[in-house]
Amino acid sequence: MHSTIIDVATLQHSLKDPQWVVVDCRFDLANPKAGRAAYIEAHIPGARYADLNKDLSAPVTSNSGRHPLPSPDIFAAKLGQWGIERQSQVVAYDTASGAFAARLWWLLRWLGHESVAVLEGGWQAWQAAGLPQDHSTPVMVPRQFVPRVRQDLALTVEAIQQGLAAHAIQLIDARGAARYAGDVEPIDPVAGHIPGAINLPYEGNLDSQGHFLPAEQLRARFAPMASAASANRVIHMCGSGVTACHNLLAMEIAGLRGSRLYPGSWSEWIRDPGRNVKKGHEA
Repeated sequence: MHSTIIDVATLQHSLKDPQWVVVDCRFDLANPKAGRAAYIEAHIPGARYADLNKDLSAPVTSNSGRHPLPSPDIFAAKLGQWGIERQSQVVAYDTASGAFAARLWWLLRWLGHESVAVLEGGWQAWQAAGLPQDHSTPVMVPRQFVPRVRQDLALTVEAIQQGLAAHAIQLIDARGAARYAGDVEPIDPVAGHIPGAINLPYEGNLDSQGHFLPAEQLRARFAPMASAASANRVIHMCGSGVTACHNLLAMEIAGLRGSRLYPGSWSEWIRDPGRNVKKGHEA
């Protein structure tokens, strides 16, 4: 079972195994149609396409963040349509060093499925290795995916407020330093960060080739937070609960298992003007 990351050679070796399902998660927040267009042009043979907005998120509401969690039953039905069942080994990839693929990785774990990994280096690594590409939509044999929802893996905004007030959680914000500080805000209507959240941009998990750093380096990055608060008290957030999954995956690679996600993240937090907002580089 592969449950964190996987390299292109391992995926290529198992690509024809019917129990392996590859999912293309390429996406562009500025151009939501770009990912599917890229998939149609070329993709890993047999890969299905997962749209961040349409497949990996529920519709936005007046109180939600920009990428609410999908309904477990609706998402489980989608997984079944893609041919994913309990015995499946799922591999997710993108062109953003795992920033979008990690969302699918986390969603599957949230539904109780551990056999899911993110492709190291993503589509670029597959291309660089000169491996086969396809442009046709695969024939998918529907399966039944029965969700076993891990409610403990996701925290509501109320749980975040209570945890912060009680000093019971450590919130880690995966956004870039300028957005965290409130110096810029290209997406959301309010700039800044949640008081008490520390900033560890997800890009810090990567080397110059866009691959995850070795486990020991990732452990050194996150261990100070996990030692002050055990791993399951570490809660990850970002703008909308997507790139936060990258930090969560990095902790799992590092062996710091059990951290959790605040899916609503900054874009949900600021829906209520009564919630405090802080600017600057200090938590």
